[in-house]
Amino acid sequence: MMKFANIKNTWLNINVKNTTVGIKDKIISRYLEKDITKNQPKSTDINVLLNRVKSNQKNETRKKLYFSAIASSGLLLFGLIIF
Repeated sequence: MMKFANIKNTWLNINVKNTTVGIKDKIISRYLEKDITKNQPKSTDINVLLNRVKSNQKNETRKKLYFSAIASSGLLLFGLIIF
């Protein structure tokens, strides 16, 4: 093993040394980036929120209409079958 490290392949020695330093830097940078993102304020567009509320209201009214139509048709069918 020691003979392999003493071989005059400088490109190999440089690459191996750089990978260990790079891994350490990557590990350290992960912890540093999380701290930075926590301190940044989040911004939202009010128009996007309002459009989302409007679309949710439309979907709820459609669901209510569909449910009432199905319930009333079910009652009519039940009444026709029994009487």
